[in-house]
Amino acid sequence: MAPKRPKGAGAFPKPVESPAPNQPDPSELYAALDLGTNSCRMLIAQPKGSQFHVVDSFSKTVQLGARLEQTGRLSRSSMQRTVQALRICQQKLKRHNVRRMRLVATEACRRATNARQFIRQVKREAGLELEIIQPEEEARLAVISCAPLVSTKTEQLLVVDIGGGSTELVWIDLTNVPRVDRPAAIMRLHSGFHSSGNPFPAARVVDWISVPLGVATLRDQFSDVEDDAARFALMSWYFEENLTDFSPYEHEQVREGFQIIGTSGTVTTVAASHLGLKRYDRTKVDGLRMSSDQIDTVIRDYLSLGPIGRRKDPRIGRDRQALIMSGSAILQALLRCWPTDRLSVADRGLREGLLYAQMSADGVLEQGPY
Repeated sequence: MAPKRPKGAGAFPKPVESPAPNQPDPSELYAALDLGTNSCRMLIAQPKGSQFHVVDSFSKTVQLGARLEQTGRLSRSSMQRTVQALRICQQKLKRHNVRRMRLVATEACRRATNARQFIRQVKREAGLELEIIQPEEEARLAVISCAPLVSTKTEQLLVVDIGGGSTELVWIDLTNVPRVDRPAAIMRLHSGFHSSGNPFPAARVVDWISVPLGVATLRDQFSDVEDDAARFALMSWYFEENLTDFSPYEHEQVREGFQIIGTSGTVTTVAASHLGLKRYDRTKVDGLRMSSDQIDTVIRDYLSLGPIGRRKDPRIGRDRQALIMSGSAILQALLRCWPTDRLSVADRGLREGLLYAQMSADGVLEQGPY
């Protein structure tokens, strides 16, 4: 006797995939776009406790500042590349119906003589209104993005943001802030480096500087030097010469209670190389602490590889290999000036600072408005 056909045989099987997550409420979403000299990057996020949850993101190398050193202008091809990237950002913002956003441009647009023309082109062709921010605000936003990485034991903090066209350094004194409140005191700087009237213990900004040399602009300054090691040494010493106006506590090399936080593609790439990562993993890199000796070992390895070896190295990546030595030259110069065993690696920066500042001002983070 033939077996009975089971009831329901031939019906379409029920899907086994997990259901798609609920779409976030657009009223809870914030966006931050950072258009730098080399890259265009955007985050869309919603507040979650004292942090935020990333809903969507975008990152692309656009080389907006290509040949800016030679001409003083943004080239037609670099502007077109950037507009194409910004169109994708605009589509993402529209898809998520984002209403709260800050879309900013930095050093390349601060320096280019045709920057205003470019801003109008972006508005016309991509439907986005870019805001060119000044160096102090760029430095401030980089600082507050790093607040979660500030140790409660830190009394003197140096935050370094190595960008494509400029490098920002901010030195902060936390000695008068109770230990448990030190990360929050950094976050409160979103309202200004010298804001007054705050009832909470304040982080004191001792000094800050924006050096108009980043990984792209420093590389371009020495593009005519053929020898790899000589070019690296020249870049490093030249950057250090540009730090003469920034020298807080220069003669007090006390390592106890001193922390440097570095935020940039250079710092995260060096960290990934130190860990031997063949595939980048943010969870292993963000917050990692490295000593001067460990960083120096990685940089020496980069030099021994040479240009061809660096191009093939999976830890560096093709997008980063052209800029890693100028970034490493900056990093080495900083560690000559302020040697430390407590350099914290931050895979965060201007975008995260823009999000924290907006959310803090609106009081939607767990601690309320800072």
